[in-house]
Amino acid sequence: MTRKPQINDPEAHVITSHGADFFGEDRHPLKTLASLAGYAEGCLSRDERGPLMLLLTNPGEGGSMSPSQAAEISALLLRLARHRFVKASAAAHARALADAAARAAADGESWEWTVEAA
Repeated sequence: MTRKPQINDPEAHVITSHGADFFGEDRHPLKTLASLAGYAEGCLSRDERGPLMLLLTNPGEGGSMSPSQAAEISALLLRLARHRFVKASAAAHARALADAAARAAADGESWEWTVEAA
């Protein structure tokens, strides 16, 4: 019998501040961020996607953005989420990231993220 195991191996993921859960955090797998980077290459112009590509392809061990940078990234992520060629699951992650960045910018606080290894 071929069965797919129900317990999956833990994946590395990014935890962002100003998220939608009870603790004010969102968790996004690194694989999802890499796929969003691919969509950004095809859906956004080269001049616009520069800072967004750095965040999606290489989040490092963590970091933070000023409120003005978070507002710019939020606008780009929102455009990416609304693009017609982006699949629904990737668009949902882009929208969640855009909302978190927009909340940080609206509060005048820095938007922070950390990478949690598997």
